[in-house]
Amino acid sequence: MSTNRRGFLKSTATTMAGIGITQSMPGSLLVYPGVLNAGDRIVVALIGSRNMGWYNLTDLLQQPNVVCKTLCDVDDSVLAEKAGELVKQGLNKPQLEKDYRKVLDDKDIDAVIIGTPDHWHCLPTVEACAAGKHVYVEKPLANSIGEINVMLDVARKYKNIVQVGQQQRSGAHWKTAIEFVQSGKLGTIRQVKYWANFNYGAGNMPVPDSDPPVGVDYDRWLGPAPKRTFNKNRFHGSWRMFRDYGGGLMSDWGVHLIDMGLWAMNVKTGPKSVFSLGGNFANQDRALEMPDTLTVGYEMDGFNMIWEHNGGVQHGPYDQLYGVKFIGTNGTLVADRARWRVFPEWGEEDYRMESVEEHLSDEKSHINHCANFIGAIRHGDTLNADIEIGHRAALYAHLGNISFWADERVEYDEGTRSIPNSKKADALITPTYRLPWIFPSSS
Repeated sequence: MSTNRRGFLKSTATTMAGIGITQSMPGSLLVYPGVLNAGDRIVVALIGSRNMGWYNLTDLLQQPNVVCKTLCDVDDSVLAEKAGELVKQGLNKPQLEKDYRKVLDDKDIDAVIIGTPDHWHCLPTVEACAAGKHVYVEKPLANSIGEINVMLDVARKYKNIVQVGQQQRSGAHWKTAIEFVQSGKLGTIRQVKYWANFNYGAGNMPVPDSDPPVGVDYDRWLGPAPKRTFNKNRFHGSWRMFRDYGGGLMSDWGVHLIDMGLWAMNVKTGPKSVFSLGGNFANQDRALEMPDTLTVGYEMDGFNMIWEHNGGVQHGPYDQLYGVKFIGTNGTLVADRARWRVFPEWGEEDYRMESVEEHLSDEKSHINHCANFIGAIRHGDTLNADIEIGHRAALYAHLGNISFWADERVEYDEGTRSIPNSKKADALITPTYRLPWIFPSSS
């Protein structure tokens, strides 16, 4: 899209907003109405080009008239590999950058995908919003409550389209599961439980520190995180098991699964209180800074909510590695990404509800999520996982970790954005950024 056209469209959208012609998104976040014609290209860039970032780009490029101009990564080998893959697909060779700020300075780029490690979600998202870019940012929204709060404020301020990579919100079978829970057929929902049991949650065997691989700008990879010698266990693939960069299974899978409970139970606020129990009970010999075993209780209005994970375990309830279950007086609904099913409760003489056919996934959640993002940019469609939704799910996950680290029950005050009942926990809300990186302001 040309600079002149972009400016005209933004000016037009602002004028329309001034006379009341806007479209409301969930959480009352306002976005511009459809501002592109069907034939207009949407130019995207990818910041953080491995794994989920690449997966996101792949599905976004399947949408009509979406092109990739730039790949950005701190690793030369990743840039070369992914650029080569785009060329093999018959697409133009992208520009390659190591500094995300150069990407945001490019006036031709309409939207950015942020697929970096969690500690690098905040700064690019905030600066992209200020630069007038739309954003598809991976989950969790960021690596701390302080960061997700400023991201929420900035997105509200600039009214950018910000889709969070909680793609289950775009899954057809998840939608029908939520509708069934909300139908009342399960009776009174008394508990919502989540579990995530994965081998990778046990961490890797320790290896000695070393020099970073050739072509890696490791200082830039660390970014605002504390200075630390390179170790491959804290780099590609396994960084999320270290507190400075990720939140372990609690934030990796927690945001996905807890989000389903919050959606089904129509929760729009934080929990009343949170308590966590756990530790590294089974994998003390591993390179691991997150608990391999964790149980988190969320005090809610009218029901209980429980999270648990077990790193190094590959089985769980109902023979599922992960899932969510809604326990009602008439039956229990159990769901994961493959299917949802209902287990009726037995009454005095018969089952309390009719049996329900198992619902299978069409496995299109992710591509639907990418299509929804492009639809919001092109037509003003309502986002399925906007910044409000991403913020709420991340808040719950981070409070679970903070309660564990502080070893205290925590009560988060959304008005003051603080934990007034625990100084130790309150000090964990906002990270200290390493210079020259500065924690962003929402003003």
